[in-house]
Amino acid sequence: MTLSITSSAFAASSPIPRRYTCEADDVSPPLAWSGAPDGTRSLALIVDDPDAPDPNAPKRTFVHWVIVDLPPDAAGLVEGASGGRLPGGAREGDNDANGTGWSGPCPPIGRHRYFFKLYALDTTLPDLGVPTKRELEAAMEGHVLERAEIIGTYQKGG
Repeated sequence: MTLSITSSAFAASSPIPRRYTCEADDVSPPLAWSGAPDGTRSLALIVDDPDAPDPNAPKRTFVHWVIVDLPPDAAGLVEGASGGRLPGGAREGDNDANGTGWSGPCPPIGRHRYFFKLYALDTTLPDLGVPTKRELEAAMEGHVLERAEIIGTYQKGG
């Protein structure tokens, strides 16, 4: 089996419903995954937008969510998991909205892509505190067994 990630809220390469964005409730969407390879000791999740600020002239990747220490037997995240409803032991890291946890899509212009990237790791990472995406990626180096992703899109008012 290969590691895979899906959402019951949106199909791959399809629009993310407004509920999960800055224009509405801004709750984290439900996610499901399966196929973690043998030897998986923990999972990590990064959600980012490489189209910031303008998809026609991107200048940076905006980080929306970082999660570390997801248990290897977790099968996903419930809607609104950010802020206290994560599986046992999992912790949220810093996002680029000057906070911790989920920061929903809020593109200033155009339709942006949001990459939900799940990593199966061969280790439990050391205590990273409240890591940034960069800190998590550095800690994961050499420990990624498999990676899966789903991409959703969003445009304000759409």
